[in-house]
Amino acid sequence: MNTYAKFGALVAVILGVLVWLAMGGISDSKTYYKTIAELGQMGDQAKGKRLRVGGDVQPGSIVRNGAEVTFVMHQESKTLKVVYSGIDPLPDTFKDGAQALADGKLGPDGVFQANKIQAKCASKYEAKPQLKKDANRAGI
Repeated sequence: MNTYAKFGALVAVILGVLVWLAMGGISDSKTYYKTIAELGQMGDQAKGKRLRVGGDVQPGSIVRNGAEVTFVMHQESKTLKVVYSGIDPLPDTFKDGAQALADGKLGPDGVFQANKIQAKCASKYEAKPQLKKDANRAGI
């Protein structure tokens, strides 16, 4: 067999393997954002898929047990129990009533197993109310 043909076949195999690995990595890292209601509508299709679910942390539902944190998220009238057992510490803004995003998978028992939590407190990011004095100084 010609040396160039062997080299071409080797390059084709290497490129094929790289494309296969890239496609596998992309599909494994895909995360779909769902609301709690959408998650319920998915039924058994949601179990085992990597998902991101958003909602508000239900007041009084945060329970810390060592490195594991259990809480309930709610949106409108829907609720979802979440168990976080990730290695990253929870954000400072994670507290009762905070908006949260949980990355993970829905377990067979209907409990969302999160490996990453993002949280924000809506009141912390609201604009400060303008005082009438400030408006008068600006000539408004």
